[in-house]
Amino acid sequence: MTLQAPKGTFDWLPPRSERALAVREALTAPARRAGYGYIETPVFEDTALFVRGVGESTDIVSKEMYTFEDKGGRSITLRPEGTASVVRAVLQHGLHNGQLPVKLWYSGSQFRYERAQKGRYRHFWQVGAEALGSEDPALDAELILLAVDGYAALGLTGVRLLINTLGDRECRPVYRAALQDFLRGLDLDEPTRQRIEINPLRVLDDKRPEVQERLAGAPLVVDHLCGACKAYHEEVRSLLTASGVAYTDDPRLVRGLDYYTRTTFEFVHDGLGSQSAVGGGGRYDGLSEMLGGPALPSVGWALGVDRTVLAMEAEGLFPGDGEQARVQVYGVPLGEEARRRMFLLVTELRRAGLAADMSFGGKGVKGAMKGADRSGASHAVILGERDIAAGTAQVKDLVSGEQAAVPLAEIVMTLKERLDK
Repeated sequence: MTLQAPKGTFDWLPPRSERALAVREALTAPARRAGYGYIETPVFEDTALFVRGVGESTDIVSKEMYTFEDKGGRSITLRPEGTASVVRAVLQHGLHNGQLPVKLWYSGSQFRYERAQKGRYRHFWQVGAEALGSEDPALDAELILLAVDGYAALGLTGVRLLINTLGDRECRPVYRAALQDFLRGLDLDEPTRQRIEINPLRVLDDKRPEVQERLAGAPLVVDHLCGACKAYHEEVRSLLTASGVAYTDDPRLVRGLDYYTRTTFEFVHDGLGSQSAVGGGGRYDGLSEMLGGPALPSVGWALGVDRTVLAMEAEGLFPGDGEQARVQVYGVPLGEEARRRMFLLVTELRRAGLAADMSFGGKGVKGAMKGADRSGASHAVILGERDIAAGTAQVKDLVSGEQAAVPLAEIVMTLKERLDK
């Protein structure tokens, strides 16, 4: 039996894989322009990092992590999200001792053992941006704006921004107590009742319809905010409005990780069905201390590459899945000597900055020209024995059908002039 990719994973294949690369580039470009530097952390970390940082009561830690013991007897986990690893790296290497905020972006694989379905995978790719070491509503607004600009650059029009605040260590305990009192009076299953005592905000994030129905009258955090949190949230909203960013206040929005405080937000797309979230994030002022570091108020987001591709497909932003242009020029050698000459010519074209390929395997002219059509190239270079004797090659415009002999020494310059227009 042929081996298959594990359940909940999939292979990125051309041309869809090229779309994923373009999405990663577009989503991170605004952050790079705003001075965020690239960070790459290990795909696996000590399990304790995620237990302490993400939270024992979360579904991620309690149900979804890929955890194993390595050959040294250490408990290791494939990273289920990126923020905890970034904070760990900042603390380990002392980046927080320099200029603040520390601005970083990343791009990489995450792993969660979830119920596999379209838009929810066990191996998925995220891009993220984090600003660490500053408590400033302008920083929250900046990060949200950078994500908005990334989605806009891709041409997406159906992405909606939901925003909320979760309060801070001063006012959240009052809200937590009120929420617990309300939840204890509901008819809920035992695992959910246990969660009420550990982290009641996680109950609000329960996606089961029967639970959501019972939560209709739950107290809202916005009704329990202290003055400082109210003013902070108003400033974030004001800056977004002044920047022309449309958003919806969602007083029930919480995030699936324990470390969030104050600003929390989510980007959703209605063309994706039940897995509508394409990205999200928020402020996490206490995470550094949870990991043994100093106070380091921070804010960040993670955007799903897989789901963003699905959103773009839902909006019809990609061309049809027919033959996609892989290269600009395709070489058609006819004969052994022509093959050697074409190999050198194609190499020269590539070094000159053109995307070029050639026919391999000694195909005849018919098979080679079929390869040229499938490559999506706009021009073919045909080289036979007579051409070699004359010191020329036939350059064919595959769109118009026009063909002309061009001296071999001038082919690179001729094609550069045509294709750089």
